[in-house]
Order: sequence, then C-alpha cells, then structure tokens
Amino acid sequence: MSHTRVYNFAAGPSVLPLSVLERAGAELTNYRNSGMSVMEMSHRSKMFMDIFQETKDKLRRLMNIPQDYHILFLQTGASGQFSAIPLNLISRTGKADYAVTGNFSNLACQEAKKYGQISLACDTSSRNHSCIPRQTDLKRDPEAGYFYYCANNTIYGTEWDYIPETGAVPLVCDMSSNILSMPVDVSKFGLIYAGAQKNMAPAGLTVVILKDGLAGCELPLTPLMMNYKIMIEKDSMYNTPPCWCIYMLGLMLDWVAEHGGTEGMEKLKWQRANMLYDLLDSSRLFTCHAEPGSRSGMNVTFRTGDETLDAKFVQQAEEAGLVNLKGHRKTGGMRASIYNAMPLEGVEKLCDFIRAFDKENG
Repeated sequence: MSHTRVYNFAAGPSVLPLSVLERAGAELTNYRNSGMSVMEMSHRSKMFMDIFQETKDKLRRLMNIPQDYHILFLQTGASGQFSAIPLNLISRTGKADYAVTGNFSNLACQEAKKYGQISLACDTSSRNHSCIPRQTDLKRDPEAGYFYYCANNTIYGTEWDYIPETGAVPLVCDMSSNILSMPVDVSKFGLIYAGAQKNMAPAGLTVVILKDGLAGCELPLTPLMMNYKIMIEKDSMYNTPPCWCIYMLGLMLDWVAEHGGTEGMEKLKWQRANMLYDLLDSSRLFTCHAEPGSRSGMNVTFRTGDETLDAKFVQQAEEAGLVNLKGHRKTGGMRASIYNAMPLEGVEKLCDFIRAFDKENG
C-alpha cells in the first residue's frame, strides 16, 4: 500500500499541515518527557492546564482578541451553538435577526425559532444561495437581541466580504469555515464561534469568543452544558474538555503564527482561490456556483452541468491523488475546500488536472 499523502480537498474534517501532524506524532506517546500522551492526561493536571492556558493565550494574540472577551473551548460541535446562542442571548428582547445565506444559517434560524421571535434579515434561497446580500439589502429589526450570520458558506461556496453594520444590536457570527483565514476586528462582534475541524484542529472542539456582559441572561430551561455563564465561571471545564483537540489547536496556532499570522493566511487564501476561479471562469466546460463578488476563498464550488461528467471528474481526480472533490448532496457538482493548510502546490495540481480534463472533455 502506498503511503504517499494525497491532496485532500475535504470540507471538514479537513487537511492539517504535515509539520503539525508530525509534531503531534513525535509527542504522541511521551509529551515533554511526562511519560504519557496528552490523550492520557488529567485535564486538571498542571501540565494540561499549561497547554490549555497557552492555547487560549495564542488564540488571543493571533486574533487580537480584546481583554473584555471570553474564550471558551466547548463541545457539541458548531451545531450545538444553533441552540446555545438563542438560549443565552434571545431573552434580552425576545427577538433576533437571522441572515440566511446557506444551509447552516438556515438550520440555525430554524432552531432559534423554538426560543423567540425570529425575523429574516435576508434569505438568498431564491437564488440557490449563490450570492451574499449587500448591507442595504439587510432588513434589520432595531429591537433584535442579536443579529446572526454565517461568514462563509461551505456548501454553496459564498463568503461575506464585509462585516454587517448592526448598530447597537450585538453581532453573532458562525466563522467555522473561514476563521484564522484573515484578520478580523473582534471588537465589532458580540459573539464569534467556530467548529474547529476546518481551520483550527481535528473535529470535537468548538471555540466561542464572547463579549463580557452578554452572558447571564440565559433562558431558565437552558441546559447547564450550554450555559455561557457557567462555562465562563468554570473556564470551559465544567466537565472534561476535548483535551487532544485543544492541544492540536495550540500546534495549529503555532503554525499559523510561523506563516505570517492571519495576514499571511489571507494572502495565501486569495492566491489559492483566485488561481482556481480565474481558471474556471476561462474554461469551456466548468461554471462556478457562486457569483463574482460573493465567492468564498475557502470553498470553491463548480460543475460541468452534466452529472455523469461531474462523476467522471471526481473519480479521475481521485485516481490522480486529488481527493474529496465531490460536491455536497444539496448542490452536486464539485467542491474544492482550500483551507489554510492546503499547500499552494495542491491547488496548482488541481488546476493542471482541470485544464487537462477541460481539454479532453470540453
């Protein structure tokens, strides 16, 4: 069996840098001469508490998170926040605004309806979520307890290129698939959250960045594991946290810092994405799903318009070592997820393959 690494374009869990995996491998059985793995450590031990605190400090530095924001390392995945956010925040007014620009913001919106009065700030489903609305398109309720949006839509391949202006209404953002891919002014947000399995760590960790003062208004029926106030008081350790994922996040944050921080990641992001978009736009065979001006730098969605041809593309790409290019079942076609850890060489190889396929089948 070949042990050559493939170019993995999966939407998540996604590619991790080889150097990070090798470092984790080297420390797997004996972390810093402790005689044990991070996976075996008590989460209350001094050694793990140091890992935990160092990881929080690294994230605060890299994202320039102000001191009046809490960093929480939680479980239940990003989807758990679909419930936790309204449970903790909606009671301020009983209302919230949701911008529905893709699958996950729609799921979050449906979940929030259980807990309060939800208004649609926008809904791009009539255009098959191929675009991001402009600020002037957003219908905002001044009485909303918060305004919710998803910064990058993995399934449809669209990304917000601006931060919505919401006045005094706290801004809540799902950044699962583009966190750490560009600098972000955290002070503009009430809450940012991200499932770690795309740009941060293996699956199992959810990071929540929460402005001080927003917790403590939870609905009485809020489960204790979804109660931000309790999680802040217990420093994310009401129960055993996802220790290995927190350790891996620390290694990933080191890697991002070594590669120019979030500014360096943004430069690479558009270098990779524009290479793909320019090629797809000039090809005879392929069309992009997302409209120009709304296109994601993380997930490039495209198709030939012929399902048989799409399937042939995915299969032949896999044979060439370019794996997980099949589009989501909601959209079909192809999707290349090109997160921070995707090397430029991987996108160059994909572009070569697209050119050859276009020539042969176009």
